Amino acid sequence: MRIKKGDNVQVLSGNDKGKTGEVLEVIPKLNRVIVKGVNVRKKHVKARKQGDESGIIPVECSIPSSKVNVVCPKCGKATKVGYSMEKDQKVRVCKKCGAKLK
Repeated sequence: MRIKKGDNVQVLSGNDKGKTGEVLEVIPKLNRVIVKGVNVRKKHVKARKQGDESGIIPVECSIPSSKVNVVCPKCGKATKVGYSMEKDQKVRVCKKCGAKLK
């Protein structure tokens, strides 16, 4: 997968189209990512111990990684990720402006 944890991404399609957020978790086996503030669902939580609170909490659910693009820190646009070799290391680069991605 070309998307890593901590990347800033933009959603390309779906109910949250156009929203940007940080990748909280990557699930490579399912080809999915969890993005902060995107695809938020309500989860009903029951109190398990005395003193715990029950209630309805918002939870970010996963979305397919094909529906997001990395936002380049230099040009600020959603872009595909390319690779280049730099001193025997594979480095991720922006396909639009050529800037290095962290």
